[in-house]
Amino acid sequence: MEEEFFLIDPGSRAVSSLGSRVVARARAAVGDLVSGEFDECQVEVKTPPRREGAALYDELVAVRGAAAAAARAEGLGVCASGTPVMGRQGPAVVGDHPRYRAGLDQFGTLLDGFTICAAHIHVHMPDRETAVLVGNHLRPWLPLLVAMSANSPFLDGRDMGYASWRTVIRGRFPALGPPPYVESLDHYERLTAALQESEAMLDAPSPSGTYDPIPSSPPWRSGSWMSRRRRRTPSA
Repeated sequence: MEEEFFLIDPGSRAVSSLGSRVVARARAAVGDLVSGEFDECQVEVKTPPRREGAALYDELVAVRGAAAAAARAEGLGVCASGTPVMGRQGPAVVGDHPRYRAGLDQFGTLLDGFTICAAHIHVHMPDRETAVLVGNHLRPWLPLLVAMSANSPFLDGRDMGYASWRTVIRGRFPALGPPPYVESLDHYERLTAALQESEAMLDAPSPSGTYDPIPSSPPWRSGSWMSRRRRRTPSA
């Protein structure tokens, strides 16, 4: 399990770019189970693989607690939201990671405002062939998962009118939604290779769609981040 959080100022609720300092503090307690993310106003927590829900819960409590304690030591809080609810203090600061720098080089200003958080569920599969075929069967359930998990109706203090504005932001990119239906692992790999060659995708072996087979173990990752239009309620 992986979860991403914003670091926020307790007073203004704006996000704050102190991710590297918070990560350094948290790692004293839980090691590399807390790490940085694309933007310095974010941190990510992760758990080791677990078979039982109770064990996974205990791991999540521990890593969330470590991240929250490290943030408090820097005068900040953590916020579970898909988008920055009240904006940010100061300019955006991209995290120091080769993949993030490569993304900036390839996509440029398309990544402006691409400060979003998510939760990722990693599920063990016996092999990548099975993983891509399981993805085909997940597709019909995505609307339900969206309705259950959408949590980003606000951006920079504004009600955007969607339950998941995060998905609208991701919609700028052709390869960040659900992968197409595929007939086999070979079919999937040919499609992702074509996306990489056209520069619509940064790295075919490490996709970032709604669900993906991933090269490391366990070889399947899922998250549901589609947008859902919210019905507005007239003021009384």
